[in-house]
Amino acid sequence: MTTPHPRAFVVGHPIAHSRSPLIHGHWLAEHGLAGTYERIDVPPDAFPAFVRGLREAGFAGGNVTIPHKEAAFRLAEVLTLRAERIGAVNTLWFEDGRLHGDNTDAPGFLAHLDASLGAAWPEATGVAGGRAALVLGAGGAARAILVGLLELGLPRLIVANRSAERAESLTALDPTRVTAIAWGSVPAHLPETGLLINTTALGMAGQDALALDLAPLPGEAAVADIVYVPLETPLLAAARARGLPAVDGLGMLLHQAVPGFARWFGRTPHVTPALRARIVADLEGHG
Repeated sequence: MTTPHPRAFVVGHPIAHSRSPLIHGHWLAEHGLAGTYERIDVPPDAFPAFVRGLREAGFAGGNVTIPHKEAAFRLAEVLTLRAERIGAVNTLWFEDGRLHGDNTDAPGFLAHLDASLGAAWPEATGVAGGRAALVLGAGGAARAILVGLLELGLPRLIVANRSAERAESLTALDPTRVTAIAWGSVPAHLPETGLLINTTALGMAGQDALALDLAPLPGEAAVADIVYVPLETPLLAAARARGLPAVDGLGMLLHQAVPGFARWFGRTPHVTPALRARIVADLEGHG
């Protein structure tokens, strides 16, 4: 009897916009692997049954996106420590007969910073030595990024959100290193910021721009935006105009996909210029 080819998926609601099939399809072709990666639209009320049926459907695992990440966290049988801290799962796989869950957004974001700024960016930006990493937004992406920065050992993290209560809730991740500030206080904290990260939808196509004067940022600071439509957000354009390194959101999407592919298909892929160019072309074709 022949072994069936590995099957993987991305599940969400809606899901038609997902670029994950393009990413994983590129890697399957690049490595000459037989396997499939498919989009599956599942409404929230049907998600638990979908997860319970994964093994019977022949899936090796898959990615989970909005609005199912918290539900996947509850349904996974084994969680990584990172997933436990974040409280959300975006990658599922079977191991030793059990369904495992991880959140790869945190390492994906950090890997993109390393690729964009060089591995010494914590020292170069000053965040290793006491300057703040300032995170705008308090949703799931902000939480994942904060956990990643905490794992990296950064001593000082600040989170700002229009809903102060949501920002305050994130200080529980590490009350000694994470501080919440009011949204209106962001400009006053820029002079002490070495890394500014936008995790809000501001600047995304169809949304208002993030209105923030970057003049107070130190000359060594870096600016990152997890928005990737458009690739060059007004925030990143303002950073480049000031001569600061600007890190777009596409790399996080590409790098977070690496661990899952390795789990399902048995090969660790690389984020290459060719892959990035392919996704950029697709984004522009649908713009």
